[in-house]
Amino acid sequence: MKRIYYLGITAAVILFDLWTKWMVVNKIDLHEAIPIIPNFFQLVHVRNTGAAFGILNAADFPFKTLLIALIATAALVGVGLYAASLAHHQLVARVGLALIIGGAAGNLLDRIAVGSVVDFVDVYWHSYHFWAFNVADSAITVGVAIMMLDMLGVGAHVSKTA
Repeated sequence: MKRIYYLGITAAVILFDLWTKWMVVNKIDLHEAIPIIPNFFQLVHVRNTGAAFGILNAADFPFKTLLIALIATAALVGVGLYAASLAHHQLVARVGLALIIGGAAGNLLDRIAVGSVVDFVDVYWHSYHFWAFNVADSAITVGVAIMMLDMLGVGAHVSKTA
């Protein structure tokens, strides 16, 4: 598979992520919740000024947004360099990394543009809420899962029994 396909996956994640965030910002008021499946799933409009899973969200210190953006940029560059070093036959790993890079880039663009990341998917059980997340977070999670499965060799050995 040519590298252009992986760039296409990355671009698709970024565009879909930015589009969904734009829709949320324009259709749902900040902190508003729209129930989809009661006691399980709702759309919300929240802003994450911290890192993953809301870490540092409540912390307030000088240059917080800049520091988080620089760390995210360094991580994105590192993942990009790793992706570029993969052998041509490592297709599964390349797909996983394309998803990770697209998600990381989508959140980084949000953070640079407005100083926070728009999150809108809220999965919960009655009063127990997981952290709100977005398309970029989902792409990163799926990409990491794919990478882990690839590292474990899942699917690498096909049984040749008759």
